[in-house]
Amino acid sequence: MGMPDAVKKCETRHFINGEFVPSSDGGTFEVKSPYNHETVAHVSEATTTDINTAVSAAKAAFPAWSALSPAARGAHLSRLAGLIQAAHEPLSHLDASCMGRPVSSYFDAASCASEFSQFAAEGWLAQGSSSLHTAGMLNLVLKQPIGVVAAIIPWNAPVIMFGMKVAPALAAGCTVVLKSSEKAPLSSLWLAMLIKEAGFPPGVVNVVSGHGRPGGEALASHMDVRCMTFTGSTATGRRVQELGAKSNLKRVVLELGGKSPSLIFPDADLAKAAVETQFSMSLISGQVCIANSRIYVHESVAEEFQAAFAKAFQEKKRGDPLDPTTDQGPQADDIQYNRVKDYLEAGKAGKGKLEFGGNVVKMEGGNGFFIEPTVFTNTPEDAKTMKEEIFGPVVHINTFKTEQEAIEKANDTEYGLYASVYTEDLSRAMRVSKALEAGSIGVNCTSPARGSDMPFGGWKGSGQGREGFAGYSLENFLETKSVMIKVSEEVKPVAVAAHLQ
Repeated sequence: MGMPDAVKKCETRHFINGEFVPSSDGGTFEVKSPYNHETVAHVSEATTTDINTAVSAAKAAFPAWSALSPAARGAHLSRLAGLIQAAHEPLSHLDASCMGRPVSSYFDAASCASEFSQFAAEGWLAQGSSSLHTAGMLNLVLKQPIGVVAAIIPWNAPVIMFGMKVAPALAAGCTVVLKSSEKAPLSSLWLAMLIKEAGFPPGVVNVVSGHGRPGGEALASHMDVRCMTFTGSTATGRRVQELGAKSNLKRVVLELGGKSPSLIFPDADLAKAAVETQFSMSLISGQVCIANSRIYVHESVAEEFQAAFAKAFQEKKRGDPLDPTTDQGPQADDIQYNRVKDYLEAGKAGKGKLEFGGNVVKMEGGNGFFIEPTVFTNTPEDAKTMKEEIFGPVVHINTFKTEQEAIEKANDTEYGLYASVYTEDLSRAMRVSKALEAGSIGVNCTSPARGSDMPFGGWKGSGQGREGFAGYSLENFLETKSVMIKVSEEVKPVAVAAHLQ
């Protein structure tokens, strides 16, 4: 469909201290379309020097920004929310061009705008407390912004993640340096253009582009960064945690990978469960950490469920992600494409049954990174494809006999980001929800369903810390301080002014 106007208009340089600047060494990296492999842009690659400059700008801007009232900071966030809401089309076109996200299902701009709109008012929640429980003391607890925040966001939903990281940090009174993924940098740079248009003071938000090395590692190990918030793979999360610990023991918030289970009981609405679980696996071509890639169905209804799931999962129109009629776009790049191909081969060589799919797809007139929607059944629980995150449209459907068996299979993983249960029995739903080892549980719904005012984050290898409205994200960016005020017990006579005597 040709290169969108947004690509031609979008900045490709770093946004540092309120200005767009090239890399210190002039270096760039190439971004290619995963649909037709054409060059989309050459984007500035952050060096360690660029990271240092961005962090210095954020550090210099911190005193004035943190001193503003919540209302004054919130006014900036509100203006930005309106600009993002109006930028749905260019943002959707940029992500479609860079990483293949179909515009037909793009809700990311609205989600990002909602983050900034909500946190425009949440700065007031950064409140402490007081206590008179110690004799002779008035004790105060203060909540204060932690300082410079570094954010590293993934490529699969960069606009959503931009809002989830930056909005609460700004509301808390912190300044930010954000690094986008090298697979999808342009939408973050468009948001930087909107930040400039919204009139944010220089240095409050800085946006850099590039790979994990050197840019990401320089941020994670920077001595002036006081909090690092990261969303991405568990392997990279471990590295971020290590660098943060070895540098200045900065606070680290991690939202990592998943191998999310969905449990389908005999009394469930099978048609509804099939449609919703296949959508979870279809969204962004299965490249979502909360996708329900393991489905456990009671053996008495397995055949009926699988038929309904297969019908919905296979009814996808593959094609140009810029085409509003396209349901399934390509995998994000050759690395992701080859990774999924390797897992398909492992699955076919294993002991599970390939029900359908399992192959790459060559589109007529194109050479995009397309993978067929794929279902394996009766795969051993210890198989590689059952244990590791595939990040593609590949799902395993296994059966169970008892509730306890279903729970044990669902929990037999090092991940714990999301899980779901479909049943009409409320008691069963509560028992299973309590037993499942995951940070979020859907009952008669599955990912991407979320409660915005609920804490979001993972158990086990899926991360640490929580994000969400109602103060959950805000707390990540606040330090707690105790102030003890000694109150004299001696009652002194009140001095009377001479002219009153």
